[in-house]
Amino acid sequence: MTVHRIGLVVPSSNVTVETELPQLLERHPTARFSFHSTRMRMHTVSPEELRAMNAQRERCVDEIGDAGVDAVLYACLVALMAQGHVDGEGEHERTERAVAEQLAARGLAPQVTSSAGALLHALRAAGADRVALVMPYLRPVAELVVAYLEAEGVTVTDWRALEVADNAEVGCIPGDRVLGAARALDLSDAAALVISACVQMPSLPLVQQAEDEFGLLVLSAATAGAFTLLDRLGLPVDLPGAGRLLIRDAPVGV
Repeated sequence: MTVHRIGLVVPSSNVTVETELPQLLERHPTARFSFHSTRMRMHTVSPEELRAMNAQRERCVDEIGDAGVDAVLYACLVALMAQGHVDGEGEHERTERAVAEQLAARGLAPQVTSSAGALLHALRAAGADRVALVMPYLRPVAELVVAYLEAEGVTVTDWRALEVADNAEVGCIPGDRVLGAARALDLSDAAALVISACVQMPSLPLVQQAEDEFGLLVLSAATAGAFTLLDRLGLPVDLPGAGRLLIRDAPVGV
């Protein structure tokens, strides 16, 4: 069986995406995956540190290219969304293109996506253009995420920011606090709930629970990343137990 190599470019203080993404993709009925990470220094989720982190991208892309990966996930949603749009083009598009071009110059052609781009791809694939969000960020940073999504044609109907600046602390936010924030949202006009718009805030155990409770599509940065990686690799989307986004191609009756 072919093993698909997944390259992860992650903030140095992120400990969650390297846990949740393998937990998701190991559920695939036919494909197998290995995971290979490179890290960009970042501890505090502030505009200044996010810009400094992004400046380390080229080194990290070279390192991950050495692993001969089949797909690359630039795994920090806010690092790109906080940079906004230039001439109508979002930072996730510019970054994904730059990563692909850097690897192509070495004769490499993995599929490239980002957590920011993956969330947008998943929402569009699901036809969900009205969403509610739970985010760990300080309010000024959270407002940048809301503005980014709105500029991409996604209406944010309601949102909560948990006001955690320390990225290591974000990785320790308890699930009941995340679910409590979701319960405080007005979901009456939302087509989907993004229960964690951050790959560092743990949420995987909450996705199916929240979908069952609220009766609408629930996804996270992690489930959107898994969905998009499978899509980009041309593999069936069939990962049970993490919301209906991830059982698009499951056998009828599942």
